[in-house]
Amino acid sequence: MDISNRTVLIVGGTSGIGRELARRFAAAGSTVAVGGRDAQALADLAEEGFGAFAVDVTDASSVASARDAVLARYPDLDTVVTMSGVMLLEDLRDPAHFQAARTTIDTNLLGTILVIDAFTPHLVGRGAGTFVTVTSGIAFLPFPPMPTYAASKAAVHAYSEALRAQLDGTGVGVVELVPPAVAMPGEEQVNPRALPLDDFATEVMDLLSADPTPGEILVKGVLMHRWAERDGTYGDLVAQRSQALSMLPGRQG
Repeated sequence: MDISNRTVLIVGGTSGIGRELARRFAAAGSTVAVGGRDAQALADLAEEGFGAFAVDVTDASSVASARDAVLARYPDLDTVVTMSGVMLLEDLRDPAHFQAARTTIDTNLLGTILVIDAFTPHLVGRGAGTFVTVTSGIAFLPFPPMPTYAASKAAVHAYSEALRAQLDGTGVGVVELVPPAVAMPGEEQVNPRALPLDDFATEVMDLLSADPTPGEILVKGVLMHRWAERDGTYGDLVAQRSQALSMLPGRQG
């Protein structure tokens, strides 16, 4: 992918990984727009020169309105990154967890589908373009305190595979970005195993720039997650990660 001459929309790009990728695409020479719910963050990004669009991916009418606004301003849009997501703890012993599960599915899975559906006719109509979906290492190696997050990201992985197959021959590619734990600036000590954001973004942009671009963008830090079943480490790693269940209220001690 030529990252220096794209017109990119990043939905869920008002903070964290999405915001950093927006800045990296722009620094490489691409035109970049960002969508999200945080009005102040959108205003700040607009001050930096990004297109800024309010969108709630759990609301179909909001997604449709944002699509119309984006395409009116950027008719040459060729890359759509959909990465809105929530990470919520759930104690499956307590039926009250269901609301967190619903919120997670609505945002992470159904939100991804709504964004893709909104822009598919445009990209297919122009005969060229790229969807970038965002999953997680947790899609392949669950983190037990966040069961529905893991399930939602595994579902987005499967959906991405099917989307790629269905769009074959249209000129529209599908790239799946699979992040590991990523530490925001100043948060490196919270999870010392997390990959610093700057290092992660540099590796991601290098992989996106490859010709051909891989179907899955796998930084080195996520390989242990992605290939745990193949490598025979899955059971031991899930057991290790299950120690984090102590994070749940009522599970300490």
